[in-house]
Amino acid sequence: MEKFELTILGCGSATPTLKHLPTSQVLNVREKLFMIDCAEGTQLQFRRAGLRFNHLSHIFISHLHGDHCLGLPGLISTLALKGRTSDIHVYAPIGAEALFRPLFEFFCNGIPFEIYIHEIDTNVVAEVYTDRSLKVTAFPLTHRMPTCGFLFQEVGVLPHIRRDMIDFLEIPNCYIQNIKQGEGWTTPEGKFYPHEALTTPSEPPRSYAYCSDTRPVVGNVPLLKGVDLLFHEATFAEAEAGRAKETFHSTAKQAASIAQAAQVRQLLIGHFSARYTDERLLLDEARQVFEHTTLAKELLKIAISPRTQ
Repeated sequence: MEKFELTILGCGSATPTLKHLPTSQVLNVREKLFMIDCAEGTQLQFRRAGLRFNHLSHIFISHLHGDHCLGLPGLISTLALKGRTSDIHVYAPIGAEALFRPLFEFFCNGIPFEIYIHEIDTNVVAEVYTDRSLKVTAFPLTHRMPTCGFLFQEVGVLPHIRRDMIDFLEIPNCYIQNIKQGEGWTTPEGKFYPHEALTTPSEPPRSYAYCSDTRPVVGNVPLLKGVDLLFHEATFAEAEAGRAKETFHSTAKQAASIAQAAQVRQLLIGHFSARYTDERLLLDEARQVFEHTTLAKELLKIAISPRTQ
């Protein structure tokens, strides 16, 4: 099975603690690395996680608060010091170009690759990236400044060829791609074998959704419907629901309610307030609503498996 794996580099909120680093994650899709948010300390965590810098080309920034993006100039500088020559693409809300370009020109002047900044309209749902293996959709979140979430959807692969049937029928290799795409095969004697007899179904495509920082947005539930793994910020416990509303964050219970409504397979909560020395309180509150909840922690890796057909 091709890799589809999430690594947590940091899962704390804005106030630094000795336990958590601020937000950053990496999604490994078939050995291509996609970074989600890039706080201070991200490049060090990247090394600790055993990830390869040369496999990273696309960075997605949810919003322009410092605890989600201030690690970006340092990371870019490190990539240059390691001799990188391939381009980097950064996807971030409108305003990112004006914010980051002067920093890159000052701290990363003369680097041997281009940095492309793709600005996102955080008011609409829009596909912002696609390749042969992955599609990324940005969608609006509700925070104190323009913020978006990201939905990463694996592009489905074609059915698998049954090698035993191909060999038995002596089908030339030049016809195999057509069969994968839905055609059947007729023997020289005139016997027809349908596509289904010559292939086995591929694994269902996998998906991951990222929601931080935000109040709970019920309007996003249809978009998140059935995702394999949902990361949703859970900055506060329910006793601080008023504070969560005031600061445009979510409680663990609210995050779990979104997961339950969207019927996701698994919920991962993070972006913990520094006031909690033991996040099991947040986990317990979330699990009262949605049982399949896990706490984020630094260097946690979650391999996302396909649904059983």
